[in-house]
Amino acid sequence: MAGIWGVGVDVVDLARFERSLERTAGLRERLFTPVEAAVGSPERLAARFAAKEAFVKALRAPTGLSWHDVEVVLDEHGAPALALSDAAAAHLRSVGVERVHVSLSHDTSVATAFVVAEA
Repeated sequence: MAGIWGVGVDVVDLARFERSLERTAGLRERLFTPVEAAVGSPERLAARFAAKEAFVKALRAPTGLSWHDVEVVLDEHGAPALALSDAAAAHLRSVGVERVHVSLSHDTSVATAFVVAEA
């Protein structure tokens, strides 16, 4: 039966996130792929981190997942999409999820991401 398999949402406080990046050496490299890290602004990075967290919630925390297994990329129209590898991709196949949708947003104080997993 096709339909929604899971939904996840996450909200990140921008000031707190930026402080964490500044005070924790190597955090940016642990959380983000080089492509993601290149987006630069803390707001965009926070939205990408929220997307990773929302993915974990939507897919019910797959075992063995690395932050780099879920990469936020832009599709041919400039819309955000998730590129999944290793544990993330394997988990999708094992539970029968065929598509994952993501929406990102940020404002002056928060970044938000919403993920829908479709079977």
